[in-house]
Amino acid sequence: MSRLVAPLWLCLLVALLAPAHAAADGPYVALAQLQGVIDPAAATYVDRTLSRAESDGAALLVLQLDTPGGLDTSMRQIVQRILASSVPVVVYVAPAGARAASAGVYITYSANLAAMAPNTNIGSATPVSIGENGESKMSDEMRNKVTNDAVAYIKSLAATRDRNATWAEDAVRQAVNVPASEALDLGVVNYVAADLPDLLRQLDGASVTTAAGPTVLHTAGLPVQRLDMQPLERLLHALGDPTIAYLLLSLGSLALMIELYNPGAVLPGVAGAIALLLAFYGLGTLPVNLAGLLFLVLGLALFAADVVMPSHGILTAGGLLAFLFGSAMLVNAPAGASYLAIAWQAIALVTLAFVGFFGFLLGSTVRVQRQRALTGRDALVGRRGEVRAPLAPDGLVFANGELWSATAGGASVPAGTPVEITAVDGLKLRVRPLDVAVEPRDTAERVPAG
Repeated sequence: MSRLVAPLWLCLLVALLAPAHAAADGPYVALAQLQGVIDPAAATYVDRTLSRAESDGAALLVLQLDTPGGLDTSMRQIVQRILASSVPVVVYVAPAGARAASAGVYITYSANLAAMAPNTNIGSATPVSIGENGESKMSDEMRNKVTNDAVAYIKSLAATRDRNATWAEDAVRQAVNVPASEALDLGVVNYVAADLPDLLRQLDGASVTTAAGPTVLHTAGLPVQRLDMQPLERLLHALGDPTIAYLLLSLGSLALMIELYNPGAVLPGVAGAIALLLAFYGLGTLPVNLAGLLFLVLGLALFAADVVMPSHGILTAGGLLAFLFGSAMLVNAPAGASYLAIAWQAIALVTLAFVGFFGFLLGSTVRVQRQRALTGRDALVGRRGEVRAPLAPDGLVFANGELWSATAGGASVPAGTPVEITAVDGLKLRVRPLDVAVEPRDTAERVPAG
């Protein structure tokens, strides 16, 4: 079995790092799909797909976008990469029901051309603080400074791509949000397309300017090649979800505790360590509250302490409260950034798992403590023996394969009587007879002599 572990890990590593697509022959339309929070993994994905499109000579890259927002640093990396691209980039907010909110607005404005599917929306680009202290701690001066910086940034993008700068400023200052049809009328986007083929038909013949200079799009009849996230990128992108990071942190801690209570199990320890490292990566991209993390550690410590300390459940109750507080406070989710909140269903599930695990340990400990001792002198209590030398009141009793000095508490017990050990006093046993010895009587009929 152990010989299979190394090949399996090697296959997993190759699967995570191997390219997902072969090179295309001739011009094509590259399709990248970015869904979820804008984080470092998303920025890496956009950079890789654009580099791939440039090296393969793609005629166009369509970035299909559906995001609630994300980190400012990652958003700016994506915007800078799009602006520096020699391949025309079209941001397409799709499918129906998708949105380009917060950071998604800046990414949309940075594209050479922008499009939206029906029943989508764009806007709410007001920057929020997701640092350790949260938005409520930001001073008015700092809030104005951050807002003005964001306004200047998006207005510069609007000027570069000939989009509606006034609406862009309102999206930042007033968090306005509009549907696809209104965005088209306002000049926020260039097209409303029902699907990708419809978008490519509308794009054919459009003139754009990239980092390589002016160009005319010829998209009619071109094949479309999807450039999906690689497995490793998909994994790292998923870790940016606070609920997933929280689950990995909690279950990884639980797995390590299982390993500590069962030394040598190996699998829980390895799985727990990997889960914790992945959780730390995810939390590194999130606004973690130190107090929440300390509450989680306190809760785990109280759970563990109740197993070895007779607190009658008080420590477990305290651990439960600390764990719930820590779960609720772990990630700062300011107003307008609900995607940063941990799902309450996950908190309930993990809390029940911890209560069940430590409840099982506590119950097992209590049951073991109530069991009769199986080794040592205490193990003799309740066992049976046989009197070898009459107890008058002291004598010898054979019990547990040995001869013991014993007393019956003042009673006289003849040899051969079965006894039960009631206590161990140093090297002497205290016993009680199980049967009352009866002096044998001669009942045979006497026959007269003679």
